[in-house]
Amino acid sequence: MLRFENDPDRLRPAERDDLDPRTATVASAIERRRLRLRKMVLWSLVLLTVLFLVIVSWLATVAPPSQTARPIVPPRITFLASDGTLISRRGAITEKAVDVGILPAHVGNAFVAIEDRRFYHHYGLDPRGLMRAAWHDVRSGSAREGGSTITQQLAKLVYLNSDRSVGRKIREALIALWLERWLSKDQILSRYLSNAYFGDNVYGLRAAARHYFSKSPERLTVGEAALLAGLMKAPSRLAPNENLAGARARAALVSKAMLDAGFITPHQAAEATAHLRLKPAPEPKQATYFSDWAASAAMPPANAYAEQIVRTTLDARLQRLAETAVGQVRLPGAQVALVAMRPDGKVVAMVGGRNYAASSFNRATQARRQPGSTFKLFVYLAAVRAGMTPNDLVEDRPIVIGSWSPRNADGQYLGPITLREAFARSSNVAAVRLTQRVGPEAVSQAARDLGIRSPLNPDPGIALGTSGVTLLELAGSYAAVAHGAYPIRPYGLALASPERSARTEETTFSDADRATLLDLLSTTVNSGTARGAALTTQVYGKTGTSQDNRDALFVGFAGGLVTAVWIGRDDNRPMPGIAGGGLPAHVWRTFMAGAIGAKPAPNKVPDTVDPDAGIDGIIHSVVGRLKSIFHF
Repeated sequence: MLRFENDPDRLRPAERDDLDPRTATVASAIERRRLRLRKMVLWSLVLLTVLFLVIVSWLATVAPPSQTARPIVPPRITFLASDGTLISRRGAITEKAVDVGILPAHVGNAFVAIEDRRFYHHYGLDPRGLMRAAWHDVRSGSAREGGSTITQQLAKLVYLNSDRSVGRKIREALIALWLERWLSKDQILSRYLSNAYFGDNVYGLRAAARHYFSKSPERLTVGEAALLAGLMKAPSRLAPNENLAGARARAALVSKAMLDAGFITPHQAAEATAHLRLKPAPEPKQATYFSDWAASAAMPPANAYAEQIVRTTLDARLQRLAETAVGQVRLPGAQVALVAMRPDGKVVAMVGGRNYAASSFNRATQARRQPGSTFKLFVYLAAVRAGMTPNDLVEDRPIVIGSWSPRNADGQYLGPITLREAFARSSNVAAVRLTQRVGPEAVSQAARDLGIRSPLNPDPGIALGTSGVTLLELAGSYAAVAHGAYPIRPYGLALASPERSARTEETTFSDADRATLLDLLSTTVNSGTARGAALTTQVYGKTGTSQDNRDALFVGFAGGLVTAVWIGRDDNRPMPGIAGGGLPAHVWRTFMAGAIGAKPAPNKVPDTVDPDAGIDGIIHSVVGRLKSIFHF
């Protein structure tokens, strides 16, 4: 081997010093170049190591593999009546996770064939699929072609959103590689099938099999598996209960893909969709207003796939009676709401409108309407707290407060009358005078004590129920009188629910105060404006009609059941002739007669008609009673 003695690379430093200056310069430049190269390699290794550690730390933080075993949506909640009767379901339709290891081979193969045929041969990314997707994207000028493997789809389902940005695709690819490192192929496919969306608010293969075919995924046929796998392309558009033709066409493509992949025989492919039939699971549609209200308190456990079963306080029999009573109202343009509860606040029936399908707005819990004279309960409670008794006198004559001149609806004034008679006749001016005597703040406080939470205006007009409240609040307030303690917090879940256990401490009425309120409420039914609600058992209640007959109410209790009825229009237009002592009292009596096993009291012209109804209402009421007496 030839050796050049003057080669600078082979000389010792001492020898280099003997070189001529030109040769020494060359040797120094070569040495510096080598040093820079070593540094670049070293820093590159350091940066790559840091980048690797950063990526691993990010993946470990944002994409823990264990998260793929958790549901991506809250589970559906099934509501049961107190006797276990199914009343409704709410939320996404989910079931427990599936395990491809115990599924028929054709079920998993259907998804692999159409979504990711090389699933078992790649490591999370499919270069062929990526190149095909890139080519389609270049040709179309937009990022529309998927090219995602099943592992990538699982990453997107669990950890990412559905935007089509390059950054999201890079994160998706990194997470897919990460999942392939920690999970087996069967685990990845199982968790993908357990989280995939199948249209019609259905998540997961088990839920889809039950929802569309009323069977478990272990019993799916080749055709049924093909149909479900076909939904992955566009689950909302292809949901078979809405687009069976589209779902069938897509299932045929899946069957062909399974045949091409060698997963099924030609005979199986031909038979796959020939006899494909849907058998959807029936969905209950009872007590929908009640379920909407109860759902807010029914929080499912975290990380739960399976449907959550919630037992409510609803009484199925009473709910049917309530819906029947409301359904008998034939008043064009008007809505009806009814809520019934036990004296302790346990809601047993609720109707929030005449047709849930037409309007899901719950007028029993969401609508704040003027309660009219039903609010006078709080006026008289404030008066009783101030030391007044049912036999004390109050002036039933016109009064002027500034520019406001409240009047009795029937235009009649009797002069000095007892509180008992004023309450039974629902005298407006008497209620205003009592409010003047005790102060609007005392009336407002009485309402607050009994459970009214809606905003109240503490002015003289509060006596006539000018502040909007919900029917549920009113029912709870009257339940407090029936219960003998306040406040009552209406609840719709079983006794073990957090809503029930969080109830505030109750204050007991004094015997005298409660006896006075019962005296007033019974007189109203026995000889006052609420005679239309009378039953063969003792009834306590109060009518209410807002200004211009825009709202008509009756709230009362008997036989351990408190019920409130409201009738009005959503557009707040007047209802001539409709007052609390008329149609609402009739709906209340119809419901209560069946609910507590009582009978309507014999028809009898009471000492008073409902003055809240006005002249038209009084004529309507009298004609109605004459019809009942003479049967014409």
